[in-house]
Amino acid sequence: MKYYLLFFLIGVILFTGCKDSKKDQKGTFIGGQIMNPYNPYFVLSKDNKTIDTLFLDQNNQFGKKLEDIEPGIYSFKHPPENQIMYLEPGDSVLVWLNTMQFDESLNFSGTGAAKSSFLLDMFLNNERNNNMMLSYYKINPTEFAEITDSIKKSRKNKLKALNEKEKFSESFLELANNSIDYDFYHLRERYTFLVKKYYNELAQQIPDDFNSYRKDLNFNDTQLKEYYGYLNFIEDHLRTLSIERCLDELDTNSNCFELHSVENIQYRINLADSLIEQNEIKNIFINRLAIQGLVFSNNAEKIDSILGILDRINYKGENLPHLKQMATIQKRLLPGNNIGNLPLVSFEDEIVRLEDISNKKIVTYHWSLQAPEHYKWQHSIIANLREKYPELEFVGINIDEGSKQAWRNTVQAYNMNKNREYKLNSPDININLLKNYLNKLIFLDTNGTIINGKAQLNTPNFERQILEFLNE
Repeated sequence: MKYYLLFFLIGVILFTGCKDSKKDQKGTFIGGQIMNPYNPYFVLSKDNKTIDTLFLDQNNQFGKKLEDIEPGIYSFKHPPENQIMYLEPGDSVLVWLNTMQFDESLNFSGTGAAKSSFLLDMFLNNERNNNMMLSYYKINPTEFAEITDSIKKSRKNKLKALNEKEKFSESFLELANNSIDYDFYHLRERYTFLVKKYYNELAQQIPDDFNSYRKDLNFNDTQLKEYYGYLNFIEDHLRTLSIERCLDELDTNSNCFELHSVENIQYRINLADSLIEQNEIKNIFINRLAIQGLVFSNNAEKIDSILGILDRINYKGENLPHLKQMATIQKRLLPGNNIGNLPLVSFEDEIVRLEDISNKKIVTYHWSLQAPEHYKWQHSIIANLREKYPELEFVGINIDEGSKQAWRNTVQAYNMNKNREYKLNSPDININLLKNYLNKLIFLDTNGTIINGKAQLNTPNFERQILEFLNE
């Protein structure tokens, strides 16, 4: 099948190559094939703006020549999945993937494809490094420095060897080298955060030059604003600085160690506002931090204080109306409020109220088809909790708008308990805002009144919260 598609690509390239104008020669061809597609389209975008939507034919193939493509990182989506690629005028790139293993199966070929393949390889290596952190962040700082130095050197050597073969443009070489640097910085920053927050003995052993890269940071690199490693670094850097402030300036008992406290959120928002000049980058982090602050606020005063922070820095980002809507949603989910009348759609397509699902106390968890890794992980944990706490009713709520059949297919494909899986039926609620609640669970008494609206599956005290809920 891949060979058949390769002939398809060659044919298109030959056809478009017959044209003589410089404009045509500078065009960029994008084609591909998606096995087991979720939907019939492939969306190319940049800076959160859609460049084009390419539709799949009867063979699940797509292809189009695009004009006026600027060199840089582009995002492509086959909802709910997405990835990045690097495009320049004159490239003819073929994308092949199987949705059953989206990132692992993804393959780029054709003229200019080596750039996207390099970025994909970086992504997969970073995923492995994230797992590595779980084992390595407790080791001596000097050893960790050696490991990260080795990773950086290996990637630089690979890029150098690849460039000798591919003759990359200067713009891509600059981006690739910077991306390696910021991935390296990210590893160092995560380690610094973890040991300073949790392992003071190791923190005391961090060499003076461990974070020497900080003097060379550029928080306004618009070329990297679509590169996840760069954005992840800035997010972790702000987080680390907030912890260092606690250690250096404040009482160690201060709640600024609590990342979701209003004090910590305010400090990081002010940092982002002062360190980042480019609004398109700055607003990414102010928006993220405000969302965190709102989602984890447990009273109306804290919610209002987060909005107050935005007002004091004169935040005018396009997401401000959404943040205000989110503040309203969060106020509805505070303890003491009743959501028993929330309408849901059952697997059998019947409308039911949340309070009528069970006579037991209820724990709701929330998921989206657009976050497959999340719902697989989440449902595995929920299955164990159901066995461990039969006194509780664990109710799954899918937040996606529409897509009823896709929802049912997923419930069946992953052997979810279809008698306890429901779909949200509230058209007045902004679905995109609800995605920020995927990590939260809501504890309800038998009358539908919220007892706890801030529990998370991935926190150390989660089961203690369950026991307290059972004993109330």
